[in-house]
Amino acid sequence: MMIAPLLPNPTDPRLSRTVEGIDESGQLKSISVIEERPLTIYLNSQEIVTAMTIGDHPEYLALGFLLNQGMLKKADRVTKIDFDEELEVAVVRTAGVTDVEDKLEKKTRTSGCAVGTVFGDMMAGLDGLSLPDTPVHTSTFYDLSYQINHTPSLYMETGAIHGTALCQGLQVLAYMEDVGRHNAVDKIAGWMHLNDISAADKVLYTTGRLTSEMVIKTALMGIPTLISRSGFTAWGVDIARQVGLTLIGRMRGKKFTCLSGQHRLVFDQDLSQVPDDEKKMRRKGAQHD
Repeated sequence: MMIAPLLPNPTDPRLSRTVEGIDESGQLKSISVIEERPLTIYLNSQEIVTAMTIGDHPEYLALGFLLNQGMLKKADRVTKIDFDEELEVAVVRTAGVTDVEDKLEKKTRTSGCAVGTVFGDMMAGLDGLSLPDTPVHTSTFYDLSYQINHTPSLYMETGAIHGTALCQGLQVLAYMEDVGRHNAVDKIAGWMHLNDISAADKVLYTTGRLTSEMVIKTALMGIPTLISRSGFTAWGVDIARQVGLTLIGRMRGKKFTCLSGQHRLVFDQDLSQVPDDEKKMRRKGAQHD
């Protein structure tokens, strides 16, 4: 059964609001700004974390966070996900008590990029990990980049937000946005799990930097290729090479740089047919990556 693509909804009134101020000339100016609200995630009766998020797809975010942190294992059967909008709480329920519930203490993370993340369980999940050697054609990179950069999004309306897209071939299957790129990836993970989406032939495209956290989460999801318009961190590259993830960054116009997993690349694109980077589509700060 084909699943309809899940795309951003920039017209959702819950996700942004208009704020008035003045510009550099002292003139009145109204702009749209992204909303930010807490979501407290529970695993059964155990409070796990409070994440700052834009508030869409809380069930996907809660489930994906637990999966990507290694708090939910393949053997754990999720029976239900409850979300209380008034209390801003999401509860992921399993058929039995999970291994981590007794030893967890509450951890709080804030929005933005400098987010505290528990790496212990995540890093442990990489031990013995083997990603599929699914070939990826460079011609698809340019088409996907164009699609994602021209898809109506909250970023185009408000800025101050990251996006992540799950792709297969030339198709964007799901495109999530949030104040932190980690949240956007977790939403993708939750959506994949609930819809039983295989990861072996997928590509993950993100607008944020290729950090260790992004690499670890992509690998734990079983996705063999990660692409970004932004740059790399050294630890992100080290981990990508450790697990054999294809890691591609600084993708703008004709150019990209691959620092890991080059063996999957099939160079089938005539670069003379690729247009130069559109400056108006560049994200803020991208020129510095």
